[in-house]
Amino acid sequence: MGQVSDNYAKIAERVRAACGRSGRDPAEVTVIAVSKTKPDEMVEELAAAGVRDFGENKPQELMRKHDQILPDASLRWHMIGNIQTNKVKMFVGRACLVHSVPDLHVAAAISKEAVKRSVRVPVLIEVNIAGEETKHGLVSDDLRAATESLVREAALLPGLEIRGLMAIAPPVEDAEENRMYFRQLRQLRDQIRDLHVENAPMTELSMGMTGDFEVAVEEGATYIRVGTAIFGERVYA
Repeated sequence: MGQVSDNYAKIAERVRAACGRSGRDPAEVTVIAVSKTKPDEMVEELAAAGVRDFGENKPQELMRKHDQILPDASLRWHMIGNIQTNKVKMFVGRACLVHSVPDLHVAAAISKEAVKRSVRVPVLIEVNIAGEETKHGLVSDDLRAATESLVREAALLPGLEIRGLMAIAPPVEDAEENRMYFRQLRQLRDQIRDLHVENAPMTELSMGMTGDFEVAVEEGATYIRVGTAIFGERVYA
């Protein structure tokens, strides 16, 4: 087993332990290996070890890796980064799940491309749960009302399915500091799920990264996005 595969196995074990502490089934949690800026060889090593879910921040990088690394659809690529509407064509039809839809404008652009390609795109609504100025995502003084409104409007767009919510919690020294944000996101998701909006099953919660994923799992994450703990520190050209 290579270093990257070994790192992934350790993350999976920590996820199992967090599920054990919170009475959850580990099968409910998908670890997304965030491979942004990382060489194809590292992805190939994980793929050879059976890992199937990978995350990319940039549409052009998702497109390239999707088309070049095991282009037989055996890998699932997740679009997790900020979305520019002029680049949706790069990931629509390639991404298995789009995690970072912050507003109706982006949702409509994805819908338009989905219709053009005759595909259905599962998406998550990105919520700026801590109201940080440096983060993307839906932000409002009344987050419940704003999120419900966006979910209802996006669910009417052809070619989309609103699967749930996503958030990036603040960077913290102690992961426990983010527990309240993960709990708030879960409660928000639950409230909207209980409305039974058509085309919005709201089953998914994408939250938690290298520094805080165990707390996120304990609070109900169904997807965690882990890069550094699997691949090592990112290197930017």
